[in-house]
Amino acid sequence: MNHLHDEKSPYLLQHAENAVDWYPWCQEAFERAVREDKPVFLSIGYSTCHWCHVMAHESFEDPEVGARMNQVFISVKVDREERPDVDAVYMEACQAMNGSGGWPLNVILTPEKKPFFAATYLPKNNRYGQWGLMELTDEIQRLWNDERERIEEAGEQLTRWIRAGEEDGASSGNDDQAVPGQEYLRHAVEELRRSYDPVWGGFGKAPKFPMGHTLLFLLRFADREEAMQKAGGTPSDMESTAYGEAAEMALHTLERMYRGGIYDHLGGGFSRYSTDERWLVPHFEKMLYDNCLLAMAYAEAWKRTGEELYRRVAERTLDYMLRELRLEGGGFACGQDADSDGEEGKFYVFTEEEICSVLGEKRGPSFCRLYGVSRRGNFEGKNVLNRLNYEGEPDSVTAWALDQEDRRLLYEYRAGRCSLHRDDKVLASWNGMALAAFSLAYGATGQGKYLQAARELARFLKEHMTDRRGRLFLRWKDGEGAIDGQLSDYSFCAWGLLELYEVTAAAEYLEEASRLMELACELFMDEERGGYFMYSQEAEQLISRPKEAYDGAMPSGNSIVALVLNRLAQLTGKTEWIQRAQRQNQWLTARGSGLMALVEALYTSWQLICVQAGESASDEQSLWELRRELRRRDENGVILVKNGENELALARVSPMTVNYPIPEEGVRYYYCRDGVCRAPVTTEEELLELMGRKEQ
Repeated sequence: MNHLHDEKSPYLLQHAENAVDWYPWCQEAFERAVREDKPVFLSIGYSTCHWCHVMAHESFEDPEVGARMNQVFISVKVDREERPDVDAVYMEACQAMNGSGGWPLNVILTPEKKPFFAATYLPKNNRYGQWGLMELTDEIQRLWNDERERIEEAGEQLTRWIRAGEEDGASSGNDDQAVPGQEYLRHAVEELRRSYDPVWGGFGKAPKFPMGHTLLFLLRFADREEAMQKAGGTPSDMESTAYGEAAEMALHTLERMYRGGIYDHLGGGFSRYSTDERWLVPHFEKMLYDNCLLAMAYAEAWKRTGEELYRRVAERTLDYMLRELRLEGGGFACGQDADSDGEEGKFYVFTEEEICSVLGEKRGPSFCRLYGVSRRGNFEGKNVLNRLNYEGEPDSVTAWALDQEDRRLLYEYRAGRCSLHRDDKVLASWNGMALAAFSLAYGATGQGKYLQAARELARFLKEHMTDRRGRLFLRWKDGEGAIDGQLSDYSFCAWGLLELYEVTAAAEYLEEASRLMELACELFMDEERGGYFMYSQEAEQLISRPKEAYDGAMPSGNSIVALVLNRLAQLTGKTEWIQRAQRQNQWLTARGSGLMALVEALYTSWQLICVQAGESASDEQSLWELRRELRRRDENGVILVKNGENELALARVSPMTVNYPIPEEGVRYYYCRDGVCRAPVTTEEELLELMGRKEQ
């Protein structure tokens, strides 16, 4: 029996019966390593990782491997989703040693936690020039006994290198340094264009990742550039074409991803990535964060184009999250596994005979033609459903309705064949992203179920993922919040709350977002050099304290910090938020990151304060309709609603609202743009006319 049986993490519990004597990441493990003079074998993965399962079956469950590892190592197993700080530090070590990384991540450390060997997948025995665990363990034991000085020096050198890399000499973000202008973003679009696949969409070669935040950046950049030109700008040739190219890259990619097998045509939602350039064969695991970002991207594509396809995919993705990932109380699970019964993709694929047996000999062949199903198959003799070869009419509203019953029958049949493992821990950061997604989707579609999901999720985060001090837990599982929140937890939750405030005008959400961001500044901000550390000074100190700027599968915590600070600066007018936003924007641009946040910072923006007579806001439908019309005209702005009920709360969080008196009756609209305020108006018609005027 190993030491994982009392853990909450589904990933750690999957390894609780391994032959390896695993510890969770804890001081006890490293103290034992010192006491017994053994190196530490650190293995990092997550519960829906296919190759993590394969390595566990081949190596860690093998009694011979377990016995040998237990002789030589103190072994530590880490869920990367529970300890992103540990994962980030040792992934950097792996990339430094090998030039690449991934999961499972296996790193061998000294008892002082200094890394000297790193690898990803390790089979039981040597294979095709690749280390096997048995031979590697023997070699590490030899080196540990005979060449200890060499190992310790290697660990020390690598640790010094990682620490030195925490600050790379880029600008520190002092206030006297300017934030680059819009040209910076136009060049970013040009860089993306160079790696863009004009045939299949996406960026780079296979494997292809959805990169939802990149698509959001392109769509928002296109909106801002187009709005600027309509306002009477005189752009250069590059500027005049940049927004069209940005929109085309995003929209074409979204359409192609929908057609591919990376999209679940029966149940909605997207898999983590495509193994090929066509988006046909996915790595079948589904992650909450991918689906949040993509739902937002499809919703914004629908707002831009009005094309029904984008709205349907956004809604079916969100409905998948509500149906498959939502837990009792309103939180959302991390994701679903790629494997069923030990076989990758088994849950999702079909034979031609299966489909015809479910739908009948009349409707089955038609469905097979529509969804690329053949007797030969496109994945290991079976079929991943896709619409890559079927253009035109089948994507219309009528066609969606025509095959809806067929999809329902196959969905129910599929659910009865086998099951999917769900990682049902709740992560604050990913749930903050879900809060943003459902709020934004309500703003785009007006679907009340998304607003309800957002409100319930905000309440879940407040009641279950906040400790008595008002600080966030990183993870909640089985009724227990645990692990101190890190930068991404605070920044993503604040982002979600601001999106929810945007569509409800409920001051409590703005207050909570502001409170979380104040805590983030207190716990993580680097006052001297700029940027925000991944974990706080009060937390366990690892061999390095990184400040992540790179936007990978999802935006970095530092990128979302910038987005939140930009919004708070607009919504509150507070000098400290304005200064912090400017400093963070400077820090990010020095590292070529944070594009989604910088779009909001670098374009002309507006503020609207609606001051209403009475004790409560106007009804949600009226607010939604006004917001939709304002956003249709220009996305880059913020809306505050003040009334007798919330004026005191707004005064605390946004002191500038004190200067706007509540009228005796009706509504007054105070509209400002780029630091210039207009005279107040009293009707929506006057407001819309005001917004349509060019600046003098």
